[in-house]
Amino acid sequence: MQAKPHHPWNVTPAEARVIQEQLRTKVRAKNAPSLRRIKHVAGIDISIRNNRAIAAIVALDFASLEPVDFVVHEADIPFPYVPGLLSFRECPSILAVAEKLHIEPDLIMVDGQGIAHPRRLGIAAHLGLLFDKPTIGCAKSRLTGKHEDPELTAGSHAELMDRDELIGTVLRTKNKCRPLYISIGHKIELPTAVELVLSCCRGYRLPEPTRFAHQVAGGKKLSLPARN
Repeated sequence: MQAKPHHPWNVTPAEARVIQEQLRTKVRAKNAPSLRRIKHVAGIDISIRNNRAIAAIVALDFASLEPVDFVVHEADIPFPYVPGLLSFRECPSILAVAEKLHIEPDLIMVDGQGIAHPRRLGIAAHLGLLFDKPTIGCAKSRLTGKHEDPELTAGSHAELMDRDELIGTVLRTKNKCRPLYISIGHKIELPTAVELVLSCCRGYRLPEPTRFAHQVAGGKKLSLPARN
């Protein structure tokens, strides 16, 4: 999976914020035609150990939600930790790992924010633009915005608002479990994103794409079908 030509990553935090402001206008909150015929969905996650990134991407068959390919990439992290600039720490490693993926996904789910971000460009939105693919942010915690608590049953949800702007959905994916913060990344509408996340849940808090990616980033090896 190749990214489009993109901006440099060796920038200061001030320059990174300017890039986010420039890119945010390119995000499209409209369903791509390819979402009508999803064959593969990919999950992306990253773990940090000793200031090194372990980036993982797992491709799943959308019908069965079984993994069909996964790759891992480990690298140093030159960019400092700055709230709101996560993508500048993590995207370079993710772009490197994506190049090794044998499967071209139709949809990407990212463990992180989409537009539910102070500058409306979290890592899922950033990656959506770089890959030019429908992308969903599936974050485990809130970065910005306010919401009511959804009901405790799986499928319950509440609006995530930033003043008068709807920026995401607070979604209960498992009974009596902490909700996820779902926001669009690129080329998808919020109701579609919520529907697709729920369709990828199999009794766990995380949808299968990011659940498997989380496991792989943590060092787990997955069993894959033999390639022809």
